[in-house]
Amino acid sequence: LGMFSELKFPVPWGHVAAKAWGPSEGHPVLCLHGWLDNANTFDKLIPLLPRGCYYVAMDFSGHGLSSHRPAGCTYHFLDYVIDVHRVAAALQWRRFTLMGHSMGGAVAGMFCFLYPEMVDKLILLESLGFLLAPEDTEAWLKSKRMVIDRLLSLEAEQQTPKARSPEAALQRQLLEANSHLTAEGGAILLQRGATETPAG
Repeated sequence: LGMFSELKFPVPWGHVAAKAWGPSEGHPVLCLHGWLDNANTFDKLIPLLPRGCYYVAMDFSGHGLSSHRPAGCTYHFLDYVIDVHRVAAALQWRRFTLMGHSMGGAVAGMFCFLYPEMVDKLILLESLGFLLAPEDTEAWLKSKRMVIDRLLSLEAEQQTPKARSPEAALQRQLLEANSHLTAEGGAILLQRGATETPAG
């Protein structure tokens, strides 16, 4: 398992890089590095592990060969969890093993908590995993998963913005987005919040 190949997965701000060892049809294992590290963390470990697996070690955004997030954007912990979901989707992995070192272990733990149906085993190296006060669990799980799923489905669609008539735009803004607005207030906001195109 000494030989590896380089992988690249497109994301909205560039790409996430990874390196892979073993047969691509082998059991999938996603390897997550620690704080300020990169995929090379696993170079000495992977050759010692079982040979039947396909090991993919990703560089988190802003680490290793992965693109940095745009200037002015922060690196939130949950964003690393979303990166894991993006990579799994790009690899078309429905169920896989997660191996995380240090911060990568905490990301892996949080991913397992949010998407237990996608993970068959969790391997933590020098990591506590993900801890949450029991009374917060249900609400946190529901809200975070909803946000992530919505974001990823919007990214997957990547539709061009719809053109609407001013009346239809006002109706949408009033009925769907800001039900507390008056028609007059909505019209005032739309003057600055809408762009005219040839289509409408």
